[in-house]
Amino acid sequence: MQIMVRDNNVDQALRALKKKLQREGVYREMKLRRHYEKPSEKRAREKAAAVRRARKMDRKREERDGR
Repeated sequence: MQIMVRDNNVDQALRALKKKLQREGVYREMKLRRHYEKPSEKRAREKAAAVRRARKMDRKREERDGR
């Protein structure tokens, strides 16, 4: 990953770096890796996330189709 610093504007480059890291999910990954997560806990978390995504897609589909 590379961020260009233009006109010695380090603050703007740092902001761009943080935005890239956020988009790539680095912060989320770091948070998850702070503590050990048992494989069963990981499966349960991922399954719950999949259920949330499916429900959200259903809601959006209903909203788009006009219920």
